[in-house]
Amino acid sequence: MNKQASLKSGEPADLAGDAIAMIGSRIRELRTAKEMKLQDLAAQTGLSLSMLSLVERGKTSPSIGTLIAICSALGVHMGDLLAPASRGQFHPVARMAEQAVFQTAEGVKRRILRDDRANRVEIAINEYAARTGSGPVPVHHDGHEYGIVLEGELTIELDGVEHKLKVGDLISYSSSRDHRIWNYSGRKAKALWVNLHR
Repeated sequence: MNKQASLKSGEPADLAGDAIAMIGSRIRELRTAKEMKLQDLAAQTGLSLSMLSLVERGKTSPSIGTLIAICSALGVHMGDLLAPASRGQFHPVARMAEQAVFQTAEGVKRRILRDDRANRVEIAINEYAARTGSGPVPVHHDGHEYGIVLEGELTIELDGVEHKLKVGDLISYSSSRDHRIWNYSGRKAKALWVNLHR
């Protein structure tokens, strides 16, 4: 089964090997189509040129936070990294077996419940294994985010200030602020995340 098919069936696509190369190649394709230089992408995401170069060449497994920041800067959704955007109408019910799942080598899984391009919103369930998070450094991108912790505890770093959230707590912030999500605990954490795109 190829990586794209595993996403459509709801099985996790581990960002390793061929999947890393495919995503990197797709990012380069989308960036060049917009006539955007790597330096421009670095400026918009807060990621280093060397990191972005490694991602585009398929030499590193990007974190979920890195992918979200890159997609926002390119004006695309995470699903577009695996296939061209589908603009057709979707069914009102999103069955779990049909939801795309991205999983990083670091132990973070993002299940996209709905990618509603017409209304510019993406709704996801993020699961963080113990002592993992969205990425090693804070990122920023366009949009606005709402997060609700469903299980465990998460620490959200906003412009260098840490906010510790427990079950039922909600956080809301402009995605243009430097942010990072981390699970410092010894057990899994889960959160419902809503990203509004501009």
